[in-house]
Amino acid sequence: MTLIDLMRARRSVRAYLPDPVGDDDLAAVLEAARLAPSARNLQPTTFIVVREPANRAALQAAYEREWFWTAPVVIAACVDRTSCWKRRQDGRSSADIDAAIALDHLVLAAWERGLGTCWVCAFDPVPARRLLALPEHIELVAMTPLGRPATLEGQGNPERKPLAAVVRYERW
Repeated sequence: MTLIDLMRARRSVRAYLPDPVGDDDLAAVLEAARLAPSARNLQPTTFIVVREPANRAALQAAYEREWFWTAPVVIAACVDRTSCWKRRQDGRSSADIDAAIALDHLVLAAWERGLGTCWVCAFDPVPARRLLALPEHIELVAMTPLGRPATLEGQGNPERKPLAAVVRYERW
């Protein structure tokens, strides 16, 4: 499968089998995330892998959707805002972008290996921070479950805008 075919096929998965994710699969998707580019190659993103059932269950305080916690793994993408690149003119941080690129690499690598994911940013950061024991300078950007899809029924890719609606040339 070509990369563009993989991108077209990928789905957000909201139903998971309880089967464990093998160490080789987990290492491969984390390696894909590690290889992602970051501004000035500062690599401010760290991933927390949550496999223990009790720890995944505790994270329900941060995100209550049951489907999320049925996956055998949850991966939290965190950034160190003190070690990311910042634009000189206005101080805008690259941290969220760097984390998003790395998580997207992970998501695509997971799909290629037959594993499902689903970006989640709608979590409550207060319990998430406490349960993940994040130091003060580390921020949780997004989480994703990781596991074998139980079904893809009803989980088709949403319609995308046509290219002409999202691309402009030379000026707005």
